[in-house]
Amino acid sequence: MPTKPARTLEAVANPHPDRDYEVAMALPEFTCLCPITGQPDFATIRIRYVPDQHLVELKSLKLYIWSYRDEGAFHEDVTNRILDDLVAAIRPRWAEVTGDFNVRGGIKTEVRAAYGKRPEIG
Repeated sequence: MPTKPARTLEAVANPHPDRDYEVAMALPEFTCLCPITGQPDFATIRIRYVPDQHLVELKSLKLYIWSYRDEGAFHEDVTNRILDDLVAAIRPRWAEVTGDFNVRGGIKTEVRAAYGKRPEIG
């Protein structure tokens, strides 16, 4: 069992690359640190994507998300970095990452970043 976070997202082959379908994941235990105060920020990260040739391997995603725990990061930056790393790892047809951050200091933040044009599914 891994005891350390990792900043690498791994890809696995998509068994249905000929079909448009959406994968949706929620990661409700995301934490990072405020880069100014060092206080913890808590969020649910939501990832939605339409795969092409590859899927993200879920264990690597768990370790990747864990890697932010002790890092200072602005909400806007971390959401966009997660999207960039996902796109670099699996090259989806479309992807969207939402960072839904808990209230801190009286402010609730939700950041949404997208890549590509979403295909019609249905």
